[in-house]
Amino acid sequence: MTGRPITGSTRAYVRTKAARLYTEGCTIQSVAEQIGYSYGTARTLLLEAGVRIRARGGVR
Repeated sequence: MTGRPITGSTRAYVRTKAARLYTEGCTIQSVAEQIGYSYGTARTLLLEAGVRIRARGGVR
């Protein structure tokens, strides 16, 4: 799916799915792999969904 813009209802669906995965604890990279898009696209979709991005490094 990479290389093509995501628009309309498809974008809304993928954005919602990405947000759900990330809030369930997946990493951005894992979300990207599961939705079939790049890390950058996954991150952009998460930001569009209003998700607060976690700090890097995991639990300390």
